[in-house]
Amino acid sequence: MGNTRMGDVIDVPSLFSIRGKTAVITGGSRGIGLMIARGYVEAGATVYITSRTADVCDAVADELSMIGRCVSLPHDLSTLDGVTALVQDFSDREERLHILVNNAGAAWGEPIETFPEKGFDKITDLNLKSLFFLTRDLLPPLERAATPEDPARVLNIGSIDGLRVPFVPNYSYAAAKAAVHHLTKMLAVHLGGRAITVNAIAPGPVKSDMTSTMPRELLEAITAKSLLGGMSLPEDIAEAAGFLLSPVTARHITGLVLDVNAGQFMN
Repeated sequence: MGNTRMGDVIDVPSLFSIRGKTAVITGGSRGIGLMIARGYVEAGATVYITSRTADVCDAVADELSMIGRCVSLPHDLSTLDGVTALVQDFSDREERLHILVNNAGAAWGEPIETFPEKGFDKITDLNLKSLFFLTRDLLPPLERAATPEDPARVLNIGSIDGLRVPFVPNYSYAAAKAAVHHLTKMLAVHLGGRAITVNAIAPGPVKSDMTSTMPRELLEAITAKSLLGGMSLPEDIAEAAGFLLSPVTARHITGLVLDVNAGQFMN
C-alpha cells in the first residue's frame, strides 16, 4: 500500500484475500459463528469450527466443505480440559493460526431471588474464562502467523448487555460480557508488541436459537429499542467481523469494542 501511486491499478480481490489463512471459530456451528465460518470458507481460508455437540459440528463442517475447507473440532469449552483438548487437537494439525474468533457463549436469565450459583459458574466459565485461556494457549500459533504488516487477529464476541444495564435478569451474562470488553482492551495492550490485534463486537439481540425461545412481549420490547428497526441478523455481525478480520482494513485497529446493535446502546 505504501508504494501505491495515483493511477496505479489495484487488484482489490487480491488486496482483501484471506486465501491460505487459517482460522479457529468457537461456537461455529450456528448463528454468528456459522455466518463468519461460511464467509471465511468461501473466501479461501481453512476454517476450524468447534461446538459442544459433535454430530452438529461434524454436519456443519461437512456442509461447508462442499465450498471450501472446513474442519470439525468438537469440544466443550466450558471446562479447561475442553480448552486444552481443542488446543492440542488444533496444534496436531496446524503450526500457524491467523484468526481466532471467540464466539462460543450461553445465557442464563432468572430473578435475583432464585438466581443459582450454577447460573453464574456456567456462564462465566464459558463466556469469559474459556475465552481467556483459549487465547492464552493459542498464542504460539498466533505468533508464528503474525507479522507487523499483517498481524494475527483475535476477535471476541461481546454484547450490548455488557455496555448498558439490560432490562432482563441475566446477571451473569451481562457481567461476563462487560468483562469480555475490558479483557479485550487488556489483551490488545499486552499482545500489540507481538503483532496480534484484539478487538470485540458488541451485538444487540440477534435472530438465533437463543432469542427464538424468548417470550413475544420481551422480543417486542427489545426490538422497540432499535433505532433502525427490527432485530439484527447473524449476517450483520459477520459483516462487521469481516471488517475487523480483513488483512487490510483493520491492520492498525486494536482494543476496539465495535457496536453492531442498530443504535440500541444509545436508546
